[in-house]
Amino acid sequence: MMDLNADLGEGFGRWTLTDDEALLSVVTSANVACGFHAGDPSVMRRVCALAAERGVRIGAQVSYRDLAGFGRRAMDVPADELAAEVAYQIGALRVFAEAAGSTVAYVKPHGALYNRTVRDAEQARAVVAGVLLAGGGLPVLGLPGSRLLAAAEEAGLAPVREAFADRAYTPEATLVPRREPGAVVEDADAVVRRSVGFAVDGGVETTDGSRVAVAARSLCVHGDTPGAARIAARVRTALEEAGVTVGAFA
Repeated sequence: MMDLNADLGEGFGRWTLTDDEALLSVVTSANVACGFHAGDPSVMRRVCALAAERGVRIGAQVSYRDLAGFGRRAMDVPADELAAEVAYQIGALRVFAEAAGSTVAYVKPHGALYNRTVRDAEQARAVVAGVLLAGGGLPVLGLPGSRLLAAAEEAGLAPVREAFADRAYTPEATLVPRREPGAVVEDADAVVRRSVGFAVDGGVETTDGSRVAVAARSLCVHGDTPGAARIAARVRTALEEAGVTVGAFA
């Protein structure tokens, strides 16, 4: 079984970025921006209501406090402060999820925080501390082999391994930094082909042409990619045609 997730609710005020309604007709888990890199109370409330209506699991996409940089700029945040900010974001989203008759089912860091916690044990432990502070023992979604998933498991939280349909991989099975050419896979056919490869073969071709194993329970299609909803629909259809059951992990 493979979960299909996307980053949603990444608008702010009068600006919209993700086609939340269309994506929520395809994905099984929604990583909802909690206001630190994108999203505001109205957006969070609307996305939670739509997700609950369609039976899509709601996840807190926590971030560094970086609206101007969309949470993709490197930041140094003290561990205690980061833990409090993670808990704050989860708590804010939980209000709207529960008002919609659902709940926050998992946590996934966003952008620079996600990438930082692949290798930085202190920041990874701070994120996990924030999840624990927020209560509920929520699963944590992250890159296989990351410090984040190791910290989550050590703390008794369920680590959930994730793959990225539309991001390039290094031979070390990490994501190519967005500042580098080719970091985002824009060809829809390639995204679909890679998605089936993750689910069926458990691996992906890297930037040097080699292949690495990526054992994942959830597959991410970025919501801010042009044509994201159409691509996600193609991915889901291709997975199902390949005999893969698409369903939420939480």
